[in-house]
Amino acid sequence: MNENMQLAIQSQDPLLNLSSIDGRYSKKLNILRPQLTEFALIRYRLYVEIKWFIALTKTKLAGIKPLSEQTITFINELFSHFSLQDARRIKQIEAITNHDVKALEYWIKESFGSSQMLEILNRLPKPDLKIHKPEYAVVKAELGYLLEFVHFACTSEDINNIAYALMLNGAKETFSLKLQELNKVIINLSSKYADFAMLSRTHGQTASPTTVGKEFANVAQRLKYGIDQFQKVKLLAKINGAVGNFNAHVVAYPDFDWPKFAQEFIEQMGLEYNPYTTQIEPHDYMAQLFDATARINTILIDFSRDIWGYISLGYFKQKLKEGEIGSSTMPHKVNPIDFENAEGNLGVANALLTHFSQKLPISRWQRDLTDSTVLRAVATGLSHTYLSYDALLRGLSKLEVNPQRLAQDLSQSWEVLAEAIQTVMRRYHLPNPYEQLKAMTRGKSEVTEEMLHKFINHLAIPQEDKQNLLNLTPASYTGLAANLAKLMYDD
Repeated sequence: MNENMQLAIQSQDPLLNLSSIDGRYSKKLNILRPQLTEFALIRYRLYVEIKWFIALTKTKLAGIKPLSEQTITFINELFSHFSLQDARRIKQIEAITNHDVKALEYWIKESFGSSQMLEILNRLPKPDLKIHKPEYAVVKAELGYLLEFVHFACTSEDINNIAYALMLNGAKETFSLKLQELNKVIINLSSKYADFAMLSRTHGQTASPTTVGKEFANVAQRLKYGIDQFQKVKLLAKINGAVGNFNAHVVAYPDFDWPKFAQEFIEQMGLEYNPYTTQIEPHDYMAQLFDATARINTILIDFSRDIWGYISLGYFKQKLKEGEIGSSTMPHKVNPIDFENAEGNLGVANALLTHFSQKLPISRWQRDLTDSTVLRAVATGLSHTYLSYDALLRGLSKLEVNPQRLAQDLSQSWEVLAEAIQTVMRRYHLPNPYEQLKAMTRGKSEVTEEMLHKFINHLAIPQEDKQNLLNLTPASYTGLAANLAKLMYDD
């Protein structure tokens, strides 16, 4: 490795990031940093630890004294004022403990002003602690007495599972808002283009026409259901000790109703209590959440590919952006890069989300650590998901329907009216209507308006119905497509 490369690594040059998440796409993902980074995880762990500590001080259990308002305020400020500097201090401690949650416990005790910290902390430079200020003498005395009730009766997973649930709860809200924004755009397009007739293609072949708006409405309806299922996923948590039985809790305080206390604590966190677990909350709700996300993503992969295809057919133009280049060698090109970017990111996201949902609910016996490293990748899967939603919004904002191209395709596809003609023939019990139209249209290099009108004029049906068929064109043969598209907007 040359000297320039070493200097670049030391300066943390973004060009040397191993992942595009924190490199190329970094700025686009800042909205997720308060929820899904390691800093966020540490901060949420701190929140759980201090709320558990405060909850214990309100129980009136033997050996526990209630805290003054001044002390409670100080404890809460540890969370509200938690900084990157604080997180770095915890990481310093973790470098010695090789245990992230224990490092947090020691940091809390250190922040409480303990003068009897373990030898492990004495290896580190002494921090400038707020609690050493004179006005905090009462706070220091109260916290010193209760110091060992920090992380009381908890296994690390008691803290971690709640922290991750809180992280996902925040991310879930962010994603819900983004998805609703995306679906609103799609619904608006369904209304805007409700009356724009478009040739359908089933099996890649010409088929009964639809409208551009109706095709957007189809996607919007799928997304509405997907978003609803995503939002309905309940986030679970537990705080019941080393193997889920309150073993240590009961030894220390046998007469206390620990399951009730745990349930109340979890519900105060805005989560749903899971009373039956091993050492870990089994992550079934995570699997449901990631599966719901993957289903939405699959809908959007389908959507991205369809829009890409319509752009290729010329049904849509893309608004030009000054200075943008479509091809390094072909100056005429305006590539559908946003939809390609979305499709690619959705694929990466679903590969990870599918692994999460299949792996996380599986743990050997009462606990193994395979979930720990997988959970650290959750931010990656969700980041690729968020990037794709952003790309779709950007791509949709550039789309413009090309009415001339739509009309051209329809005018060259009179064979699609065969369905309408044979259906009217069925109504009047004419013999072999399907077979007659099949013989006239199937596999023919060209079916013209004149051919169909000659056939219609010989049909033994009422004149009014005959005239309706003669008036029919591929562009007008769209059924209720326009109305259905507009109904989506009204909903």
